[in-house]
Amino acid sequence: MSDTNESSTVRTILAQFQDALSKGDVDLAAECFLETGYWRDLLSFTWNIKTMEGRTAIFDMLNAQLDAVKPSQIKVDNSEQVTEDDGVISAWFDFETSVGRGRGHIRLKNNKIWTLLTSLSELKGHEEQSGPTRPLGAHPGVNKNRTTWKEDREHELADLGYGTQPYTVIIGGGQGGIALGARLRQLGVPTIILDKNTRPGDSWRNRYKSLCLHDPVWYDHLPYLPFPKNWPVFTPKDKIGDWLEMYAKVMELNYWTSSVCTSAAYDEASKEWSIEVDRNGEKVSLKAKQLVLATGMSGKPNIPEFPGADQFKGDQHHSSKHPGPDAYRGKKALVIGSNNSAHDICAALWENDVDVTMVQRSSTHIVRSESLIEHGLKPLYSEQALAEGMTTEKADLTFASIPYGLLPEFQKPVYDTIREQDKEFYTSLENAGFKLDYGVGDTGLFLKYLRRGSGYYIDVGASQLVIDGQIQLAHGQVKEIVEDGVLLEDGTKLEADLIVYATGYNSMSGWVADLIGQDVADKVGICWGLGSETPKDPGPWQGELRNMWKPTQQTAMWFHGGNLHQSRHYSQYLALQIKARMEDIPTPVYGLPDTHNIDRG
Repeated sequence: MSDTNESSTVRTILAQFQDALSKGDVDLAAECFLETGYWRDLLSFTWNIKTMEGRTAIFDMLNAQLDAVKPSQIKVDNSEQVTEDDGVISAWFDFETSVGRGRGHIRLKNNKIWTLLTSLSELKGHEEQSGPTRPLGAHPGVNKNRTTWKEDREHELADLGYGTQPYTVIIGGGQGGIALGARLRQLGVPTIILDKNTRPGDSWRNRYKSLCLHDPVWYDHLPYLPFPKNWPVFTPKDKIGDWLEMYAKVMELNYWTSSVCTSAAYDEASKEWSIEVDRNGEKVSLKAKQLVLATGMSGKPNIPEFPGADQFKGDQHHSSKHPGPDAYRGKKALVIGSNNSAHDICAALWENDVDVTMVQRSSTHIVRSESLIEHGLKPLYSEQALAEGMTTEKADLTFASIPYGLLPEFQKPVYDTIREQDKEFYTSLENAGFKLDYGVGDTGLFLKYLRRGSGYYIDVGASQLVIDGQIQLAHGQVKEIVEDGVLLEDGTKLEADLIVYATGYNSMSGWVADLIGQDVADKVGICWGLGSETPKDPGPWQGELRNMWKPTQQTAMWFHGGNLHQSRHYSQYLALQIKARMEDIPTPVYGLPDTHNIDRG
């Protein structure tokens, strides 16, 4: 990297910052930031996923943590270009702490730090065995009675959970549990993944047959094994199911299928979880030091209790249980809801000659898939990004470097561009009677996802069916279910042979209440949401997603979930937290989140 004015500025600021930290001068270190600066830390300083907003918050964190962290070797990464855009200088840097090595990103305004990202990459003395340090895979030399890899693996599968207890148990074997299991495997943490299905990947295979990923392939890789270059842009559900099954096998995960956790209890004295499992009819008792709920970011299905539902003579089920359209050809279907699942199911029903009506109860944000890829993802996750030297890891950290408090400022221009470009598309939808929104403050899809996990559809074709009237629309709240359909509050009757409740999901803490107890669920509080005080995301402001991938109010219990991108990226930090505890590395947590028990609706 040539030493430009911009790179010299970054070097100077980082040197000042390092000098202040080395001297323990918290005041001087905080002065390196703008008064309104942000510091987002992924474990390295806080042993938490925590954003400090403003100079005072940064001072408070450093005052509490600096002596333990002992940061050093803060150096600009010479392999990366220092860039300047509209007065903002951006650069990558590396650093060390007393226990680990990290990677960081910095943005400067007016020779002060505007945003700082610090992320823990590895623990000293407990690095992953990869590249030059990869395992041999076979025992060197010649020894009598030595065992093969296959024999060792068979012994591990038979012994773990019986003769030997795991350090960690993960409940849920979808992409989240599998990604975390792979990370823990590479760190040498004995782990069992519990999943109720008969095969890894069934959580995808068992969904409605038209389901596919709406995010593009570049955004969806799992750790260690990226999809091959001929992988489709949008992965069909059965194909991702097969990939997850293959991945679990080749990554040597201890994955228990047909296994249901029936209860779990934490003993404060022994600092251990007692976990009861029904493993294909066999009752198994496990002991583990750490428990992870990887049951999906959205938690339990939200099944509304409408009056009269028990008298409906047709079929009715939640979208998570929808079998597909085949049995309903020539019949009438109502889909309650207007977000991703509702659109997908409506489109599949229409393709199979079902008379289908979507019941829209509130406005929905829609973005065309092509527009989202072009304007929202292309700079980081695309063939063009790869050709320009972008890696998945760098893309993930680049996105992570934007504090959630600033994300609206970064996202609004993207969706303003999309809204103008697709003006005719949106006008046609509104003319068809579809109620649109563009997110609070016109900030688009991803902030809706972070704030509430719902309220949007990535259009892969169903919107044109709405525009053309092929998917019919009804509006309003459901008053009552009757024998042959639904009554809306305005008196409209909609006849149906099938009702699909595409009504979303509740907080993950619902699983806690079922498995561990309502007292622990109340202690932990709701999961997801930023506290933005927007619909379905009540305050107070958190600056991070509640309870996700970080310590909770319940010792040794963690939540892991989200889309494939989040499962991939944040599994690294959750795995490092668990590994540190297994190795008795001090993990002084700063800013343990408060409990929030608020009905999100």
